[in-house]
Amino acid sequence: MTFTVRTATKNDMPHVLNLIKQLAVFEKEPDAVEVSLYDLEHDGFGENPAFHCFVAEVNGKIEGMALVYNRYSTWKGKALHLEDLIVSDHMRGKGIGSALLDEVVKYGYQLGVKRINWEVLDWNEPAIVFYEKNGANVMREWNVVHLNEQAIKNYISKL
Repeated sequence: MTFTVRTATKNDMPHVLNLIKQLAVFEKEPDAVEVSLYDLEHDGFGENPAFHCFVAEVNGKIEGMALVYNRYSTWKGKALHLEDLIVSDHMRGKGIGSALLDEVVKYGYQLGVKRINWEVLDWNEPAIVFYEKNGANVMREWNVVHLNEQAIKNYISKL
């Protein structure tokens, strides 16, 4: 099987959204996806893109994606955040995830970042093994902290 990894275009966003929804089902949160096709197209391909995306194609069909954006670490400096790396269920284990991660790391290197970071669910052992095998340090002692949209509104209302 051969596949191609390339930078995504605006026209790829319907397929990217489909992969995002597949990931939400896999992560047991099928109704959590709020981002729309408009959001992906506008936020990724407007005047000031909020993210950079890679897609993996097999026989002209998008079967994987990796979405990254810039961050800044007060300890390290420029950093890159890998928001999601997704491969279609039926295409896992064929090297697509590795190729997407390769592109992310090369992209970060070209940007001169000091760190690339991402999260992984503690029960997703295959992903943890994959990331550790590729040299990542899975920092189990750290907790991810989020303020969702409603929590932001509640916070602001108290100011």
